[in-house]
Amino acid sequence: MTHSLKGWVEVRGRRLPPEEAIARFRAGPMAASEFGGEFFIRYGDCSARDALGIVPGDTPPGKIVCGDEILSSVDPLTESSDLDAAIIESVHLRSDHGVVALSGGVDSTLIAALAGLPCISVGISGSPDLGNAERAARCLGLDWAFALIRADEIEDTIREVLGTIPRITPVDVAIATTQYFIARTAREKGHTRVISGQGADELFGGYSRYSTAKDIESELARDFLSLRGQADRDQSVAALHGVLLSMPYLDLRVVRVAKSIPASRKVRGPLRKIALREVAEQHIPKDLAWADKKAMQYGSGIWKEIRRLAKKRGFSEVSGYLSALCGET
Repeated sequence: MTHSLKGWVEVRGRRLPPEEAIARFRAGPMAASEFGGEFFIRYGDCSARDALGIVPGDTPPGKIVCGDEILSSVDPLTESSDLDAAIIESVHLRSDHGVVALSGGVDSTLIAALAGLPCISVGISGSPDLGNAERAARCLGLDWAFALIRADEIEDTIREVLGTIPRITPVDVAIATTQYFIARTAREKGHTRVISGQGADELFGGYSRYSTAKDIESELARDFLSLRGQADRDQSVAALHGVLLSMPYLDLRVVRVAKSIPASRKVRGPLRKIALREVAEQHIPKDLAWADKKAMQYGSGIWKEIRRLAKKRGFSEVSGYLSALCGET
């Protein structure tokens, strides 16, 4: 009988050994209804996938399926807790192995401080992310390594990314290209799991447009729904290097607490991610907790290089350049 488990499973805060998770699922597929973690599990013609669809699989996110029938949903219980406790537990559950993708912003720096794992950073020489990450790593005494992205390897990487990601837009390609280099660096250093800070902006109000939004709650709700597509994009690129991404902020215990926090505690004027920063300053220096940082595609220097390549090819817009590359592949 065919069986497999990709990712990891926990039940009420206890990591299950892979063989125990499979045994529970084999004994009765409905056992997966209480599975937390990031997983895709299969036994025979039955399968189940984690509630938010973080781990790729051919089963709908958060569903238990046998044959062609959806039996039930994956909806694990999580104990009520404050945000600090939820984040600590979510990081702890993911800290048995892997490497943290550190950009120097509050999202990844908090994870790195709590995880106690090696950290990696990528960027064009002189890019902001490399400087920010080095500062954070030195301040916290983290085991940190970095990889420089060469400008002459970006176009070939974009071509590979274009054949992998589910949706092609300039933003998606720029982020996926950055993720490609993160996954490659992790694998080169012997790691198959990368722990990242994805989801923090959508849960805690990290985008600059939230500061001027008329209805922040609606914006946050809409952006949260985009996270599944983002996970599909990033996991597909990481898989090119045999790497799986892990996302502590998208742990259900963190998601549920974050959604209970009113927008006024997340965004206030120019201040963003307030609730997360208040937690962070309990674990990392205050200046790191409140530092502002650009998104990875900008901070790594990737977006600037993509625009340069587009211009070099005679395109005024990146979208036209990407369309041309698609035609070549």
